[in-house]
Amino acid sequence: MDSDIPDRPLRKGWTTGTCATAAAAAAYEALLTGRFPKAVRVTLPRGGETVQALSRTELADGAATAGVIKDAGDDPDVSHGAVVLATVRIGPPRSGVSFHAGEGVGTVTLPGLQVPVGEPAINPGPREMIRTAIAEVAERFDGGGDVSVTIAIPGGAALAEKTLNARLGIEGGLSILGTTGVVQPYSCASWIHSIHRGIDVARAAGLDHLAAATGSTSEAAVKALHGFSDQALIDMGDFAGGTLKYVRTHPVARLTIAGGFAKIAKLAQGALYLHSSKSQVDMGALANLLGSLGAPPDTIAQAETATSAAQVFALANEAGCPLADLIARRAREVAMATLAGGTAVEVVIFDRQGKLIGRAGD
Repeated sequence: MDSDIPDRPLRKGWTTGTCATAAAAAAYEALLTGRFPKAVRVTLPRGGETVQALSRTELADGAATAGVIKDAGDDPDVSHGAVVLATVRIGPPRSGVSFHAGEGVGTVTLPGLQVPVGEPAINPGPREMIRTAIAEVAERFDGGGDVSVTIAIPGGAALAEKTLNARLGIEGGLSILGTTGVVQPYSCASWIHSIHRGIDVARAAGLDHLAAATGSTSEAAVKALHGFSDQALIDMGDFAGGTLKYVRTHPVARLTIAGGFAKIAKLAQGALYLHSSKSQVDMGALANLLGSLGAPPDTIAQAETATSAAQVFALANEAGCPLADLIARRAREVAMATLAGGTAVEVVIFDRQGKLIGRAGD
């Protein structure tokens, strides 16, 4: 990921919620005045504003549709470049603003998310932004503010296949997201959001044993080890801290942490963000652990000068030292300290072929 980050100040972008708000405001203005604005000013939830240009407009048969192209800035957002459409129709008096899912916007099918089952996957933050924008347009152009708003993202169903929406029970497309209205480049906020929502959905389904995995190999291996359903699997990636801290405040009875040797070694050494840009395996510490397991001096010396955790693990294997088990125990201690009680923890380590090589805990 690091090599893909531009060597310059990173440009922020705008959430799908901001785009949907601009499109809805423009469409409602066209319904009331018969014309679309050239651009739309959107007030952001935490202060400030942005001006969004329209990429598409249509006014016919009592409905107005406006489109805004999603600009995620320098963030590698799956929806960057997608068109976010809002179609607005006048609703019954005193009906307020109702929300509907159009093409490419998902529908919630499982409990535990911020939106009830059966509702379009338009999160509370964007809903409030749209309500506020509709009210402002109504005040400016003497409207009633009672409208139905349908949000669509053409091609959103295909884009959603690259996300965790299906596992979260969001079917048919993308979610309309954004608590601040702004996409901070490489903040990985959307990944952490998915982790939290995955835990919420699993808890709502009554699951008492979850697995948080660092990658696809360890996820498939731990799924087979325990016979987990997909809903019990949390795609933790490098965000051990984000996962553990959320479980601390939203506890489950049992948590299995699964990963490769290097990632779990970082966790064992106290790192809670496991990406190579922020944490490195301490080879000297691994060499000391080998010494505690009775490895011969030449093995310890080679471990101290090793260039990868995989090399140290190979040395441990040759010496007959159960280093992966010890790393799993140390990682479990870090996880339990972060959780601060309430959840039983297991740590399992797999090699690149999905073979179990280290284990600690329940």
